[in-house]
Amino acid sequence: MQLIITGRHLEVTEALKDYVDSKFEKLARHFESVTDVHVILSVEKLIQKAEATLQLGGTHLFAEDHQEDMYVAIDALVDKLDRQIIKHKEKTGNHR
Repeated sequence: MQLIITGRHLEVTEALKDYVDSKFEKLARHFESVTDVHVILSVEKLIQKAEATLQLGGTHLFAEDHQEDMYVAIDALVDKLDRQIIKHKEKTGNHR
C-alpha cells in the first residue's frame, strides 16, 4: 500500500505522518488489495480538515471529515473509510 500525505496550509510533521500511517494500517487488514492512498490534511481558519482517496483495484473511495482537532478528524476519516471498504467487500463478495 502506497501512502501519500499532503498538507495544505499545514506542515506535515513526523508525528502526523506516523499517526496517519498507523491508522491506515488498520484499513489494510480488511481488504488486502488497497493499492494507493492519498491523504490531504488542511487547515481553514479554525477547522481542521482531513480527506482521503483510496484506490481498490479499479474502484475509488473518497471520504472527508472536519473537526477542531486534526487527530480527531483523522480518526473519523479512517472510521468512514473502514465502513466503505467493508460495504464494498460485501458487495463484491456476494456474487453467485
